[in-house]
Amino acid sequence: MEENIKIALVQAPLIWERPKENRTEFAKKISSVSSDVDVIVLPEMFSTGFTMCPDNISVSEDAATVAWMQQMAQNSKAAIVGSIVYREGAKNYNRFFFVEPDGTISTYDKRHTFTLAGEDKEYTPGTQQLLVTYKGFKFCPLICYDLRFPVWSRNTMEYDVLLYVANWPKTRVGAWDTLLKARAVENMAYCVGVNRVGTDANGLSYSGHSAVYDVLGEQVLFSDKDEVLEVILSKSHIAETRQKLGFLNDRDAFTLSG
Repeated sequence: MEENIKIALVQAPLIWERPKENRTEFAKKISSVSSDVDVIVLPEMFSTGFTMCPDNISVSEDAATVAWMQQMAQNSKAAIVGSIVYREGAKNYNRFFFVEPDGTISTYDKRHTFTLAGEDKEYTPGTQQLLVTYKGFKFCPLICYDLRFPVWSRNTMEYDVLLYVANWPKTRVGAWDTLLKARAVENMAYCVGVNRVGTDANGLSYSGHSAVYDVLGEQVLFSDKDEVLEVILSKSHIAETRQKLGFLNDRDAFTLSG
């Protein structure tokens, strides 16, 4: 079992509905990441921005971006993760891809589509949670608006890292800060949140606030600018804190439906 895992958070502006250009820009950022990083996290819809017009994106770009993620993972010897616009038949998804260096792909479809922006009208919500074990750490990946719904993220799967990717606007970034910390505290897990910066085609501004919180809700990393950050997560921190403070043993039992 690995004792530590190193994560890179890539907080960047996004080029509106231009997958090829975004891939080029993210490739540059990925090339700057330290060689010992294990997981590289990109924002929500990193290849297009938070578009509500998926038909503006060629379907061929879906496969092209996934293939690019596989190539980047192979080249960097690190898992590349983030969400993109993805089509299956007549359905559109805001789909999270966890792509490992050996080509293995795990996916999660955003459960809570953002009704305020009409995401529910353009994208089909997911119904299944995902748990990915990588380098000895269990990751639970979620997407942006999912952050507001604690039942969906409740730590019933014994995960180590709760991982959010987002396009969370500056006007509500205080909620982002508060909820990331809350999710870490209530689930006794690391909580990693990767947001974007810049301004999108709808005039919305994004101030980042990508951050990492430890099992006790202490902030160990934070940024509000265009940059790549790296952090080491500790397995012993998780195990020792949970053993000392057995709060998860007192969880309410419940099941999810629908």
